[in-house]
Amino acid sequence: MVLFKRKPVQFLQTPPLDDESAEVWYIPQTGEVFVNYEDYLNRMDFYNQPRFICQITGHSGLSFFEALKSELNGAQEVDQAFPEALKAPVLRRVQFQTVSRIDTLVDMVYEEFRSDYYPGEAVMIQGASGERTSGTVRDKARLGSKVLPDGSLTQPCSRYMISVDGQPHEEVVVDGSQIYRDRKIFTKSVLRSFIKKTVTREAWTGAPWLVKHDVAAQYHIDTRVPPHLRYDNKLLERKQHQAQKKASQHTNGAQEVNGTASAFQNFGPARLPELKPAPKSHKAIKTQHSQSPHHQDVDVHRDPALFYPQPLGPLPPAPNQVYHFPVPFRNVMPPPPPLVPQPKPEPPPPPPPPKYPIEDLQLEPRDDYVRPALKFICSDPPEGVVDSGARNDKILMKSIGPLLETWDTLNVYCEVYKLDSFTFDDYVEAMEIAGEETPCQLFSEIHCALLKQIVSSEEDGGKVLVDLPELDEDDDSEESSAPSPEPEPEPKPTGRATRSSLAKLEAERLKAEAAAAEKSPEPQAKHRASEALANFDWVEQLKKRQFEDGGWEMIVVGLLHQLSKKPKQTEACEELLAHLVPPDIEPSQETVRQQYSKLDLNLRISALEILCLLTVDTKAFRGYMEECADTMTGYRKEKIEWQRQRKQAIEDLKVLNDERKLLLPENMPPSPPAEEVEVTKANGDVKMTDADNSHGEQTEADSSDVDIGARRHTRRGGNRAAERQRKREEEERKREAELAAKVPKQSKKFQKLLKDIQKKQDIIKKCEDEIATIDNDLREADCARTRILGKDRFWNRYYWFERNGMPYAGLPTSSTADAGYANGCIWVQGPTDMEREGYIDMPAEFQEEYKAKFKMTVPQRKKMEEGRTSVFNARQWGYYSEPSEVDSLLSWLDPRGFNESKLRKEILNYKDKIVTHMENRKKYLSSADEEEEKEQAQENGKEEPKRMATRTKTQASPEPAQFRCLNWTNNVAIDEFGHLHSEPPPPPKTKGRKASRKNRN
Repeated sequence: MVLFKRKPVQFLQTPPLDDESAEVWYIPQTGEVFVNYEDYLNRMDFYNQPRFICQITGHSGLSFFEALKSELNGAQEVDQAFPEALKAPVLRRVQFQTVSRIDTLVDMVYEEFRSDYYPGEAVMIQGASGERTSGTVRDKARLGSKVLPDGSLTQPCSRYMISVDGQPHEEVVVDGSQIYRDRKIFTKSVLRSFIKKTVTREAWTGAPWLVKHDVAAQYHIDTRVPPHLRYDNKLLERKQHQAQKKASQHTNGAQEVNGTASAFQNFGPARLPELKPAPKSHKAIKTQHSQSPHHQDVDVHRDPALFYPQPLGPLPPAPNQVYHFPVPFRNVMPPPPPLVPQPKPEPPPPPPPPKYPIEDLQLEPRDDYVRPALKFICSDPPEGVVDSGARNDKILMKSIGPLLETWDTLNVYCEVYKLDSFTFDDYVEAMEIAGEETPCQLFSEIHCALLKQIVSSEEDGGKVLVDLPELDEDDDSEESSAPSPEPEPEPKPTGRATRSSLAKLEAERLKAEAAAAEKSPEPQAKHRASEALANFDWVEQLKKRQFEDGGWEMIVVGLLHQLSKKPKQTEACEELLAHLVPPDIEPSQETVRQQYSKLDLNLRISALEILCLLTVDTKAFRGYMEECADTMTGYRKEKIEWQRQRKQAIEDLKVLNDERKLLLPENMPPSPPAEEVEVTKANGDVKMTDADNSHGEQTEADSSDVDIGARRHTRRGGNRAAERQRKREEEERKREAELAAKVPKQSKKFQKLLKDIQKKQDIIKKCEDEIATIDNDLREADCARTRILGKDRFWNRYYWFERNGMPYAGLPTSSTADAGYANGCIWVQGPTDMEREGYIDMPAEFQEEYKAKFKMTVPQRKKMEEGRTSVFNARQWGYYSEPSEVDSLLSWLDPRGFNESKLRKEILNYKDKIVTHMENRKKYLSSADEEEEKEQAQENGKEEPKRMATRTKTQASPEPAQFRCLNWTNNVAIDEFGHLHSEPPPPPKTKGRKASRKNRN
């Protein structure tokens, strides 16, 4: 039975059908019938959700049909695997059990049946000599306990008659200890699956396990539920128990009010007794005394003597006389029972404190701390931003996302493109400055590497590796095939031509000409790409790798012209072609190269985005991703092995430390006596016992050294000093020998134990180092998607692009590896439209509800807590580039929220690397700025005279050296091909000298 939220799926009942010919919709797997198509679709949507559970296998996250198929397959396997002879006994044992957990039920049944066998069951027989034979149980005899002479009882046992396989006429009688089942036949997993398949249980506390009706009918199992296990009886018992509990609590409370309250608990309000004259006849007296005890309780108000502790004198007079209370009654009459105070209603308990983490926007707003201000690299920051700190006036906000996307793709998949890694700042600079005056290798190599992934080379077959739209027929053929316009019919002559009729005809003619002109306006060409590609086959040129002298620019024009036939890319491609081959310039390869060098920075980013998205679908790209996935699988297996070794080493180290604690008291070094403490190891150094002695010894030592230096010219001065030094060394050796002799004999064992502990510690450290290395390899191989650091309370996304898919600082062999970083910033992207509409710009009624709770709306809170810089949608980006901003951001994040707790954890994990890369980026950019200032100073003539010659030498080179990106070189392509992507391949090598000599011979 398929489960949904741990409960069986309830099928809908068939609706009544008045008309048998009406159209209905039917689900064959469930037998449900629908008369409304919308109800059918809603039910199918429900069944297709991955929220169902297979009851037999326990697999979750399945659709209803997948779970149903899994149950059918599992049920078939269980029927085949579970012994047929055990099914009926197990089901009878499970029927009406009230064990709540199925694990406990399985354990109970397994322990009961593991050593019990039934007729028809296949078993193995173990003989006295150890031989094993298979057989089938034919009969079973249950023997009771046996009374021993001492009065104790033996355990009951069973004896089995078994027919041996292969010997039809031979039967043996054995007890339970001589036979056993195959290990794979009766296991807890098989038993659990069998019980899940055949037994069900209702969803209320104390419900019994019930065998399904079809299974119970097959094995003749009684399905009548005992009365004490039915739901209505259980519910009635529970209500009675609660009523008794409430009654006992009420009685105990009334008794605890006052100790004397029990004497008055049967009376009404406190009142004085009704006073009447005594009866005159003896009959009345007898009647009064002959009342039963029950009547005494009822007539308590008529008998004042009940309240008198002693005789109170004469009775009151007749009703017509004035009555005076007697003195004893006034003094001794007990006070009326105290009033029971009504308990005050208890105030409702305070709401329980929230269990963190919770939803971020459900936390109290904080006006004491504002998020650190974002920086924006574009010229059009979001509306309302103050002091954006824009660094590049040529980039628009709409281009920041594609710019980051292309940089990340080129660096993560640099092995596919055969590109050397490069920093983000060099990438932006290369996109900006590349032109005729400043040719940039980084700019041209990126384009050529991307184009090579679209069409293979001639050596590899020259095939187009991506899906391109088909080009339409030529314009000339379209014009020739267009139908000739039909001649306008001449107006029919009217019977009589007048001025008014002629004027009317003229007006109609002019109106028809104007309408025809509006219907067929002359098309204005936006570009001249078709003319530029008339004699240029960009696919053939790309096969031959003809990239020099504007070749790759023309190939890009041809590719864009063909991609413009796709409706989704028409607008972007047409805009690029309008700038590369404008209608007012004669198209040629040289003009295209010139136009590309003048192309706007945002259009260059758009062109690279188109090329990158085109290469993502290639076979090489997908193959690299699959290879990385396989590599990650190998890394994970290796990591598991190292973790296992570390766990074993930690356990061994714990055992060794326990042994060390036991041996430590016996191997403690003996305390030195007081005399030895005064002696120091250094030759002639200070003693620590007495200040006077230390001063005297120091003075003696100093004087001895002075004597040695001053009396070197004497005959025996040096010999005396050497003799004193030798005596001190002998005393030191004697003392060390005495200490070594006092060391206990167990020291060798203890030293060996210490060495073993050190070895285990070294093994643990090695395992941890290997695990850390594998984790880094896993991070670099994780290239399937760019992983975010997390989201904040306003659903802004935070990216640190070095987090996965690449080495932290790029390839270590890169030409710009000395920079020490790759991107060096934390980028912040605004929320998606769905998140913004659902969490921030909510409908008015939800905003009012939020305002009633927190005294502000979500947009107002966003403005207060984010300060003067915010991003409002997914097309807006800001960044942090200073280490102090990272600390401020961590202080702003609230760990009590779901989103920010995860984001804060990720930033803390990578904080050291992030801060290091930010500092390296700052140094890299500042060093480049210093070099630029020096070169400007040289040009202005402020340098020293010695540098005049160098300045004249540098003037000879046309390439300006102040741009960082010009230092980049594609070493990967040079090592792989022997040349750059933008350069033609070298000519084939000629025959060697040995080959030429052989030909001469």
